[in-house]
Amino acid sequence: MDFIDWLKPWEFSPTLLLLFAAGIWLFARGTRVHRVSRVRQAFFWSGTLILYLMLHTHLDYYAERMFFIHRLQHLVLHHLGPLLIMGAYPGQVMRAGLPMAWRLRLRDFRRTVAGRAIEAVLTNKFLVPLLFVVLVLGFLVPTAQFYSMLDWRLYRFMNWSVVISGFMYWNLILDRRPSPPAAMSPGGRVISPVITMVPQMVVGAIITFTEHDLYPIFDLCGRAIPGMSALTDQAIGGLTMWVLAGFIEVFGLLFALSTLMRLSGKNRLPSKRERQNRRQGGTMAAT
Repeated sequence: MDFIDWLKPWEFSPTLLLLFAAGIWLFARGTRVHRVSRVRQAFFWSGTLILYLMLHTHLDYYAERMFFIHRLQHLVLHHLGPLLIMGAYPGQVMRAGLPMAWRLRLRDFRRTVAGRAIEAVLTNKFLVPLLFVVLVLGFLVPTAQFYSMLDWRLYRFMNWSVVISGFMYWNLILDRRPSPPAAMSPGGRVISPVITMVPQMVVGAIITFTEHDLYPIFDLCGRAIPGMSALTDQAIGGLTMWVLAGFIEVFGLLFALSTLMRLSGKNRLPSKRERQNRRQGGTMAAT
């Protein structure tokens, strides 16, 4: 199989192509309005490229037939790809890429009750980290993994859900603003990766050291690499979650820590009195 054959999609998706094309078009147009550094552009383009390679090339064929490649795919979909793209802070740039009429409609919609409700859900500091962990671990339950690999609708839902939850999560963690307007406090952004990292590392360790085949579906589908045993495949996949996923979350933690130190150095962290006033204001509003 030559390089061109590798780039051919295993399962063609016009929806996926449309979404990638729209994102690229908006970001490219936005860079004509806003000055975007080369580092930010490199983050965006590299994140977009690896997401596309994982979702819409022949690599998806191997992800359906090897557990460790499947875990590498989700490592990119859930962690690395969204982390790189959100590290480019593309929101403002992509909004600037919209035609003026669409930008005004988006602004007006965000001011409506429905718009505020959607934004509140997508940036909820408790719900988003929970989904970030549950969606990636839930599909590792052997029964859930079995049926999601057999049913193409569940398989696509699995992949899309981890990508979306990844974008939502790293949008919170990589926010460089104080809170408010940021949804999560600077300290919370440092603590959250620790909390979300631990269960993923524990599950990865359990998978690595389990001495029986947890996922026979990959044998039923036919393993794509002849000669690799189920336990070896499983152990490498577990190590991917245990080590590599944890490493990426440490990177996010360090970034959040640098934001906390920067805001502290500029005296932009709320004082104890301000925090008490906000809590009292929230209590009064609730009553």
